[in-house]
Amino acid sequence: MKAAAINSHGGPEVVELLDIPTPQAGPGQVRVRVRAAGIQPFDCAVRRGLPVRGGDPDFPKRIGNDFAGVVDQVGEGAEGFPVGSEVLGWCLMACHAEYVVVPTEQIVAKPAMMPWEAAGAFAASAQTASTAVEDLAVRAGDTLLVHAAAGGVGTVAVQLAAALGATVVGTASPRNHDYLRALGAVPVAYGDGLVERVRAVAPAGVTAVLDCAGRGSLDSSAPLLARSGRMGTVVDFDRADAVGALKISTRRSAERLGALTDLCARGALRIEVSAAFPLDRAADAHRAVETGHARGKVAIVVA
Repeated sequence: MKAAAINSHGGPEVVELLDIPTPQAGPGQVRVRVRAAGIQPFDCAVRRGLPVRGGDPDFPKRIGNDFAGVVDQVGEGAEGFPVGSEVLGWCLMACHAEYVVVPTEQIVAKPAMMPWEAAGAFAASAQTASTAVEDLAVRAGDTLLVHAAAGGVGTVAVQLAAALGATVVGTASPRNHDYLRALGAVPVAYGDGLVERVRAVAPAGVTAVLDCAGRGSLDSSAPLLARSGRMGTVVDFDRADAVGALKISTRRSAERLGALTDLCARGALRIEVSAAFPLDRAADAHRAVETGHARGKVAIVVA
């Protein structure tokens, strides 16, 4: 099969389209013919050399952690997803490829109305956002500040928090402010003067902060946090302890993912795919993510 993989660490140019053995479904697994996959800042960091457990131990190393496609092979004992089932899910460092083999505990049915690009780019960011909103105990009456609110994790976190009854303030570039308003957030521009701009729309401060941006966001948030407020980050773990922020890591499960896809099916959760690239242009997908300006998600279209 074809897979986007790397034979060395470095910039986007190290991503190649390689021929590797097609995997076979084992006991309790299904093989999925991938239609689309997501790409995260995490994938770019792995490409640059971030150590990660799992995936290919040696070069060439595959990349990609979420996907959507059609089951084309069912292993012994695997139940619930016969050949032909349209599914989405996650699989560590394997998804930018024509096929992926995955335990049935890591997939759910794809909603019929969900475009393939959105389904392929959904599982990782959506579950991270759900975990973050849960860990920060966001509830009605809270004022939540989300940094990088127009990105993949931010897009979902804004909507989940707003649905709980929280007031959400989201940082983004001005070109994404109308987008954030449509999601239910009060937009503010990031950069110099951020503290003053947030105070202008939230004079009493914020009760929770979700950092999806890094780059000093935790430090700039500290003066805005009300007493007994909660602050967490999904990106800046090196700074978290110093400012008393939670280090939020994704808790993935079929139950969590199923609940999120149900929201999509009911029209209660919007997913934006701002760019999609074919598998043989996976390097360009890396470039798009690394600009830091992609709205919502970037997807890789496989078939």
